[in-house]
Amino acid sequence: MGILGDGLERAVQQAFTRPIPKSAGAQMRYLVKPLKGTRAVADLLGVSQRTVERYVKDQIRRPRADLARRLEDAVRARWQPRVRERARRQAATSTGLVVDTRARFGFTAAPGTTDDARIRHLTLALPPQYAARLFDAHDAGASEQQLRGIAAEGLGEVYFRDGGRRAHGLAVEFTDVEQLIFDL
Repeated sequence: MGILGDGLERAVQQAFTRPIPKSAGAQMRYLVKPLKGTRAVADLLGVSQRTVERYVKDQIRRPRADLARRLEDAVRARWQPRVRERARRQAATSTGLVVDTRARFGFTAAPGTTDDARIRHLTLALPPQYAARLFDAHDAGASEQQLRGIAAEGLGEVYFRDGGRRAHGLAVEFTDVEQLIFDL
């Protein structure tokens, strides 16, 4: 994933109501339930089925650093699916997303206007329709460039065109993203 896809995932994870399990054994036991068995967990993590069984029984307590990271990522990706879906649905229908970004913005506009790109730091609330488009595109496996295009369109509408009150026909270019944080 890229910076926008990861940002969307982190924003949804902020809605979690409980922390993910801390110990490796608890994380393994959690993964065994949704994946319906130790073989599927072993295949997902790239370890043997017997290793997974040992973690489940707490015979092994401390995984290697790379396995610990993969294990935590796998649990985080599956943790509280209903809470995750509710947060996405609420952002897509009523609240929208808050975007905090530092990136280069340039413009394609009518002749005689300034279109020099420059670094800007913006913190804006994107309307729900752009949140819905971003989440739908992310779910459909859109590329980072496609997600960036949707975000640029939303930022252009909210900040530069001010909801249609000015700068009609302005196309925003959103490049050189240094920082991008989404919040629900």
